[in-house]
Amino acid sequence: MSDASFSHEPVMKHEIVETFRSVPAGVIVDATLGGGGHSEAILDSRDDLSVLGLDRDADALAAATTRLGRFGDRVMTQHCRFDDLDQAMAAHSIEQLSGALFDLGVSSPQLDRPERGFSYRNDGPLDMRMDAASPWSADDVVNGYPERQLANIIRRYGDERFASRIAKAIIAARPIESTTRLAEVVTSAIPAPARRTGGHPAKRAFQAIRIEVNGELDALPNALDSAIDALVPGGRLAVLSYHSGEDRIAKDRIRQAQTGGCECPPELPCVCGAVQTVRIVRGVPKRPSHDESSSNRRAASALFRVAEKIEPTKANTR
Repeated sequence: MSDASFSHEPVMKHEIVETFRSVPAGVIVDATLGGGGHSEAILDSRDDLSVLGLDRDADALAAATTRLGRFGDRVMTQHCRFDDLDQAMAAHSIEQLSGALFDLGVSSPQLDRPERGFSYRNDGPLDMRMDAASPWSADDVVNGYPERQLANIIRRYGDERFASRIAKAIIAARPIESTTRLAEVVTSAIPAPARRTGGHPAKRAFQAIRIEVNGELDALPNALDSAIDALVPGGRLAVLSYHSGEDRIAKDRIRQAQTGGCECPPELPCVCGAVQTVRIVRGVPKRPSHDESSSNRRAASALFRVAEKIEPTKANTR
């Protein structure tokens, strides 16, 4: 796997660099290293920052290691899922972080390689594993789940209103052996008028199956909590999400750290002893510019949230 074959334009690169411009010197964890584009920009912007890059995809790690080789020992990598952050930090003798970046979802290079099975546009196997060594694949979901369970994950993770119809069609078409066949089955289950809006008709179902295969939303809350806990005061958490479920989790975990879990009536002073550990840098998530969304298809649905670690203080923000 060459670096060139895993290169892509990082989403909201300028905003990411500016987010970490003011953090204390130290280590930034890039919890979804991918091809290393965000990390490269961060390392170029400041010579007093290092990066710990995590990724489940061995191909991505290999490409990023090549791309970031010029930074020498300022780059550390770990083949793991982002909810293994604590173990990754321990493996590299890192006690605290100056920043944490989560660029969620699937990367463009993964989508562009048909043999990985992520794409509804290119023919490939029903795979969708971010870690190719994982025993669980899209084939297990598509050809193994009962109809109700399949409908539930398509509805929950894909925000797909025709989830029941799609699940029924998949069951009837089994065995399904390729991504193009799956895309055909999904598309045929969606009423014709609905196919003409919102991009490719199979997009949401493929997203849902990918999230299920990789346990992406299950891993996210603990990963974000660990990252927040590891930040030094002044350190920042940055989250790029592309799916409503991802953004809800990011918003919830940041809000939990901001309020300390305080459940006191908002019109009264906090008396429960809750402790605030972050401040929200942006109350409303930022979106990419029109120009970026037009030139980079992956950026179109991005939502960007940022929180900054503070000295623990009695919570009074709800």
